[in-house]
Amino acid sequence: MNASLHFATALLPGGWASDVRIRIQDGLIAEIEPGVAPGDSERHAVALPGLPNLHSHAFQRGMAGLAEVRGHNDDSFWTWREIMYRFVDRLTPGDLAAIASQAYAEMLESGFTRVGEFHYLHHDRDGRPFADPAEMSSAIMGAAEETGIALTHLPVFYAHAGFGGSAPGEGQRRFIHDVDGFAKLLDAARAEAKALPDSVVGIAPHSLRAVTPEELAALAPLANGAPIHIHIAEQAREVEDCLAWSGARPVEWLLDHAPVGPQWCLVHATHMTEAETVAMARSGAVAGLCPITEANLGDGLFPAEAYLAEGGAYGVGSDSNVRIDAIEELRLLEYGQRLARRGRNLLTAPGQSTGGALYGAALAGGAQALGAEAGLRVGAPADIVSLDAAHPSLAARSGDALLDGLIFAAGREGADRVWRRGREVVTDGRHIARDAIAARYRATLAKLLA
Repeated sequence: MNASLHFATALLPGGWASDVRIRIQDGLIAEIEPGVAPGDSERHAVALPGLPNLHSHAFQRGMAGLAEVRGHNDDSFWTWREIMYRFVDRLTPGDLAAIASQAYAEMLESGFTRVGEFHYLHHDRDGRPFADPAEMSSAIMGAAEETGIALTHLPVFYAHAGFGGSAPGEGQRRFIHDVDGFAKLLDAARAEAKALPDSVVGIAPHSLRAVTPEELAALAPLANGAPIHIHIAEQAREVEDCLAWSGARPVEWLLDHAPVGPQWCLVHATHMTEAETVAMARSGAVAGLCPITEANLGDGLFPAEAYLAEGGAYGVGSDSNVRIDAIEELRLLEYGQRLARRGRNLLTAPGQSTGGALYGAALAGGAQALGAEAGLRVGAPADIVSLDAAHPSLAARSGDALLDGLIFAAGREGADRVWRRGREVVTDGRHIARDAIAARYRATLAKLLA
């Protein structure tokens, strides 16, 4: 895809610049020229680099809102999980593709241009492997191809129901592998992913409760330098169970027993001591934060201030996809901290823009976690979000004040166009294939929920 786009202002790696022409060749940024006239380039107002969504379970978009009826006992992640198991029992590869396409179109509309798909739905409905071990991964890749979103695919290793290697439950039958079977899945997924531009295939040990120490040690080399993601310390009960099993808390145990570093993304890490928070930040790993889902499930709040004080990196993800909104993830991340601390502008340095800090951190940390490039730079994919300068909440703003207006006032309605590899996939806030994708999604849900 070749094009020449001109923006009145653009957020470049070195900061904001005016009158920026971006020349795109074969989907990549070939040239960036600040301070030039538009000439015959296509004109727009404000350019931002697209955000990475570092944690998604695409199929869960289909159950959004289905777990909002109060049970007879206290509701929690664990009661929500039982509803998820019942929903996942029904899905065919075609169903998964339809749901993932809806989720990915909505991600692009909100400003996410790459998704980290933490994918654990591997087998047929009876739990037997498909003839092609990557059958369900192929459905995910088909949705990425249809919508245009960049994909970091993270096949999940899941072997046990709890700490200490306990046998998996019936509701987990579609997830389960041994190490040899998982290696075959990885090989097949990597072969499939070669057809997708800019694709990355990493690995994801599901959680410490789903892998044994021996399995975790065997899995890390299979990543071959690609990203390694793991759920960790999301719920208080998980921490209690880990202490009972090992005498250590989850993040503490992982940092002591695995080669955690910049290749790793620790998803949630909600329940940490001060010592764990400091150690995780200093490890170089990325914290994968999903504020909308963490609020929906009642998980708790990540200790963001203390983590950032130690130089920790983070990105954001849409996780359960109960609501897909890149801007709201950033807003809720800051607002959660404000409610807990009863203060304001907590996730930035004195005198600095909170919106600018949030966007910059999520861009850099998300790209690191997904094994991708960050920002509008020569040689990178042309993944660009443009803002609607006519939106009332962006009026008379410039520089980081645009990001403050976007995140805390305009929301996703402030974004009007998205280019992925130079192809315009969102126009006036709508994905170019939204009608067809939504029609197929509605038909799929009508069948699944009948």
